[in-house]
Amino acid sequence: MIELTDQPIDYEQVTEAARDNRAGAVVLFLGTVREFTGDSQTVALDYEAYREMAEAKMRELKDEAVQRFPVINAAIVHRVGNLQLGDVCVAIAVSTPHRPDAFAAGKWMIDTLKEKVPIWKRENYVDGRVEWVHPVDSASGDDE
Repeated sequence: MIELTDQPIDYEQVTEAARDNRAGAVVLFLGTVREFTGDSQTVALDYEAYREMAEAKMRELKDEAVQRFPVINAAIVHRVGNLQLGDVCVAIAVSTPHRPDAFAAGKWMIDTLKEKVPIWKRENYVDGRVEWVHPVDSASGDDE
């Protein structure tokens, strides 16, 4: 499952897409809209993407994860459009035979997604400011 959507993400479906009887571990990462970025209070995020290229890059990301880690299956769904506080922006599920590899693969996948997939995020702040955030600028952060 590789998908960009303007609808709420069904993260149970994303998880189930990655599950496999050969896997002893399934890790699910959810990126959500948080209220504060540093000292700035966020009211909403807007995500835009070049759909065809973003989906192609997400497929490449999944394929590369399989090459780097003992991934049995993986699923990636990213939301586009206007998202409110608490909304899920991205869901990545990955299954591997053992948990250390599932955690490592999941971390690598979200970090690499933010670096390589053409999805852009605009922060809308409570004071009326807006700011486009380059994915790489937030790649080392603690959130989506």
